[in-house]
Amino acid sequence: MITIVAATPKDFEIIRAIAYQTWPATYSKILSKAQLDYMLAKFYSEESLNTNLAKQNHHFLLVKENEITVGFASYEHHYHQKRVTRIHKIYILPQTQGKGFGKILMDHIEQLALQNNNNYLSLNVNRFNKALHFYQKIGFEIIAEEDIALDFGYLMEDFVLQKPL
Repeated sequence: MITIVAATPKDFEIIRAIAYQTWPATYSKILSKAQLDYMLAKFYSEESLNTNLAKQNHHFLLVKENEITVGFASYEHHYHQKRVTRIHKIYILPQTQGKGFGKILMDHIEQLALQNNNNYLSLNVNRFNKALHFYQKIGFEIIAEEDIALDFGYLMEDFVLQKPL
């Protein structure tokens, strides 16, 4: 049985574990190991996740199969005070990708967005990430390119995607 549950700070350890398993599989051919390690530490520290939840209005979800967590997402309604639900993070364990968990999670977020009177879903994806095809298959369109500078000269080279609801 597949379930989606709201995550709390007590779930940050499992969120971090999924990120640390998923990111190398997703980004090792795109980013250097140093940048990968830096970004994981920056985005998934206890402090960062707590800030996302408590100060930036991010909501976290876990997707479970038979009580085993196989992925997570975070999102924010009314992103930049617009009628947009922004998906900040969505990762499914590599060994469970392609089994529909990502689609189920995205459909759930879409329903929450509609309940919150939003007109669009929005997210960024690395321009070289094969997940781009997944997002396009479920109705997202590229609306912009965005380069985000990080510390140490690292760069996030993203597409901005949007899906009308």
